[in-house]
This record gives sequence, C-alpha cells and structure tokens, in this order.
Amino acid sequence: MSFGVSWHTLLDHLAELPDDATLLSPLSNDRIQIEDIQEQRVIVEFLDRDIDPVRPLQREQFETLHRRITDSAGAFDLDRLPPDADPYPAVLSIHPRFEIDEDAGVIREHDGPTTSQLLEIEQTGDENDKDIDRSEPDLEVYADSLLLIDALERHDLDSLTALETEALVNLYTLCSDVQRNTDSLRKEIADVLLNRLHHDQPVSGPFGSVQRTSRQNKSLKDEQTVIERLEQAGVDREQVTSLDRSKVDDALDVTELAESDVYEIDESEYVRKADVDEQQKETRLQGLKDQLAASDHDEAAELRGEIEQLESRIEELTSFRRGSEMEG
Repeated sequence: MSFGVSWHTLLDHLAELPDDATLLSPLSNDRIQIEDIQEQRVIVEFLDRDIDPVRPLQREQFETLHRRITDSAGAFDLDRLPPDADPYPAVLSIHPRFEIDEDAGVIREHDGPTTSQLLEIEQTGDENDKDIDRSEPDLEVYADSLLLIDALERHDLDSLTALETEALVNLYTLCSDVQRNTDSLRKEIADVLLNRLHHDQPVSGPFGSVQRTSRQNKSLKDEQTVIERLEQAGVDREQVTSLDRSKVDDALDVTELAESDVYEIDESEYVRKADVDEQQKETRLQGLKDQLAASDHDEAAELRGEIEQLESRIEELTSFRRGSEMEG
C-alpha cells in the first residue's frame, strides 16, 4: 500500500477519535492528545509537559517511518528512532494496519486486526478511581504496610523518646519487615521493567520516573596472572601485594598475639531485629474488622469509617496501576 493511501487512512481514523482520546508514546510513556489534523501534519499536545507542550508532527516524518517499517520486513526497531521521534509511532498506531509491540520493542505492520497506543481510561480523578476493581494482593509487603500505617497512626511520632519501649519495638520491627519485602518486590519489578525500557530515556509514571542504565562489576583474575601482567608493564610485585585478612586470622590462631596487636578495633552498638511474631501480626491485622463485626455499639460506626479511610489510604500507597490500558 502506498504511503499516500496510508496517510489519508490515518487522518480519517484520527478524526474519528473523541476529543479527550489520549495516546501513550512507547519509549517515554508521554501522554499525548491530538490537537489538530491537517493535510501535511498532525498537531499533538504533551499532557505531562509544561514547556512547549504543543508540537506539530510532519507528514514527511511519518512517510520516513512508514518506509523504514517496510524496508525492515514489516517490523522496525524502536531503538533506532531519532531523538524526539517517540510520538510518531504512537500516532501511527491508530492506523488499522500498524501496531506497537512494547515487549519486542518494535512497531510492525499487520494485515489483520491491530492494537493501538490509545488509552481506554484516563484514570486521574476520584470518580474514575471508584471504578477501579481493587483486590487485596497476596503479598507480605501489603500486610506489613497495613500494620505499619496502623501503628504510625496510633502513636505521636513527633516525640519518639516519649513512646513506650514496646511501641518502639513494634515500629522498628514493622519498618524492617516492610523494607525487606519492599526490596524483594522492587527487584522483581525491575526484572520485568528491563524488558520494556529502551535507550537511556527516562520513562515516567504518575509518581516518578525510571531509567535503564548499566554498571560494571570487576573481579581480579587469578593472582599469578595479575602479577605477571603488572610485572611485564614495569610494576613491582611489592606495590600490589597486600596482607590477606584470612591469612592473618590463621596466623593469630597459632600465635600468642591478640587481635588488637594487628587490628584497629572500633566498637559500636546498634539495634537489630531478633525475632518476629508472625502469629501476633496476623491476629492484629484481622483484629479491627473482627471487633467491628461483633460490636453493636454506637461508636462502631465511627470506628468503621476510620478503618475504611485507613484501608483506602493503604490501597493508594500500595496499589500498582498500569501505565496504559490497550484497546484491542
């Protein structure tokens, strides 16, 4: 199909979009709305940008992208897009023959039905939030976060020194559990995100942004190889050899020397979590609801409202929303 035919098909489908239709760019996850449709260009607005949010997308650039897709056997690698070309594939995905495969990192042409970068629901307001199907996740971090928030609201943290020791122990234990479980969940999320991030461009969400990066981990080759290579380069063996701590410890075991004879020892004290009463945590987690279910007192309604507010806040803090809902 010639580009001229594809171009006018694209314009026709863009014209059919509702005024509040929102597209999601595949690399930067920018939210885009169509402002105007003209014969030689499409004007879009970036909803998340305060500076120069309105931008024209030229027909010739769409033609270049169309040609690259055709020349690449129908699938063009998004990593090969020039800087700032991210919105072009998002808009082109409205064409019924083109779609973006974010997992594969390509935009491809299809003969059959395709998906687009069109957001089905713009979930930004309180009314829309009410329509979201929520369920309690089976995650330890969720339960620990619920307990921690409950504990935080029960104590005056402006003066930690005024709290009872038992309250401080509970707070410390819950903070430790939340941190550990959050780190574990964060690692699992990062593993999935790595397959969806391209270039070194930050990808934004409602609460922040992430970026794919890399780092090097170095470990020495075997000792003989390192010493030989350095000696060949004119470095004396004595300049790079040092005491091996494990060998020093072995030597201390067969001498009368004390550790202080060969070590500089600084002693510091700290608090560490010694044990967790999981049964008590689970009991506390269900305690509030159980009390309400068994109570007919007038104050139960007020307490029930407070718990519902608490659960609502926890859901907001711990739920994960997808950046987009794809239209099939």
